[in-house]
Amino acid sequence: MLTDIACKKAPPKAKPYKLADGQGLYLYVTPTGFKSWRWKYRIGGKEKRLVFGPYPSITPAKARMMREDASRQLINGVDPAIDKVQRAAAEIARMGATFRTIAEDWLESQAAIWTKGHAKVVKASLERDVFPTLGHLPIDTITTPMVANLLRAVEQRGAIETAHRARQRISDVFAMAIGRGIVQLDPSAVAQKGLSPILRGKQPAVRTIEAARNVLRKVEEQPAHPLTKLASRLLALTAVRSGVLRMAAPQEFEGLDGSEPLWRIPAAKMKLVLEQKNDAAYDFIVPLSRQAVEVVKLAMTFSGNGPVIFRSIRHPRRPLSDSTISKVYREAGFTGVHVPHGWRSTFSTIMNEALEREYHSRGGTGVAPDRAIVELMLAHVLGGVEAHYNRAAYMPRRRELAQQWADMLVQDLAPPRSLLEGLRQHG
Repeated sequence: MLTDIACKKAPPKAKPYKLADGQGLYLYVTPTGFKSWRWKYRIGGKEKRLVFGPYPSITPAKARMMREDASRQLINGVDPAIDKVQRAAAEIARMGATFRTIAEDWLESQAAIWTKGHAKVVKASLERDVFPTLGHLPIDTITTPMVANLLRAVEQRGAIETAHRARQRISDVFAMAIGRGIVQLDPSAVAQKGLSPILRGKQPAVRTIEAARNVLRKVEEQPAHPLTKLASRLLALTAVRSGVLRMAAPQEFEGLDGSEPLWRIPAAKMKLVLEQKNDAAYDFIVPLSRQAVEVVKLAMTFSGNGPVIFRSIRHPRRPLSDSTISKVYREAGFTGVHVPHGWRSTFSTIMNEALEREYHSRGGTGVAPDRAIVELMLAHVLGGVEAHYNRAAYMPRRRELAQQWADMLVQDLAPPRSLLEGLRQHG
């Protein structure tokens, strides 16, 4: 075994040479006099070498300890040379790796599969709920209690589902950091156990045609802007998603003066994966009843030439906000009873029950075949109806059902034009 004195006195020579210490460890001396500890070992039948570092920074005793550590790795099937490279790469990656820097890389990596709107929502949620607490911290210093405290603060706002989403996004960021070798564990994984459960359920919605008429009647009696009331009525007549209705543009409506009026909703606005959103074949076609056409025409007339037919009252070129419509329903006394999005459930329930009665009265047995058509009218995918998802399928029958629903819904209700009373003072 080499002594410290022997290492110190080892002279440079014309060619590099080795001074053996034992068990594959040796001191390598170059012609310039630089000395370093190296270890020769075999793995998978192949001879390899591992550089431990320079002498005298690394003493003979330290070099032997490093050889023993590497030998233990070898016994466990780990190549110490590869492990060293990986740890060095992780250390480089760790330098300056705050939670925010990794999160921003993660957001960028999702750009190819997310819509711009969804990416904006996710980034905004991180900016609001996560970055103020964790963003500036080196990601490898973040602990489970830190994540749990952050999520608890979100829950205390009453935003339980938001807390669950925040935890999932934190976990996704840590998954990227683990993949880069910056951290070993995801501290948010355990934090999930401490979150309050999400109470899943359908949006509050009435279940009878009489109750549905009452909702519209009460909502339309409220002192709201006429365009808000028109939006509410069209939402009820078409059972589309409220976000789609609020963004409805004049050019999406076709044949309003003909026998087959329709609303062609671009695929980009529908609840689809990104690939389908960019495919016009996935445009969703809504057949319009006579009553729906009347509402659309009135909204177009009084919204002017703006980009949307249900414009914001304060900002004419922006769409009506979802909170504006919801507020009218709350003020009409329907909190916990019926919300704007609930019209989809109401339509499905009432129409399916009506169609079942009709089908069985004609001697039919089992499930009425038109149930699948109702699902298509809600833009739901049913493989039994269309093996290839065709959003224009069964249009004649869908048009009949749309008219049947409209006739039932607005029976005895005031005509849409009456909702425009007071428009002048609203602006």
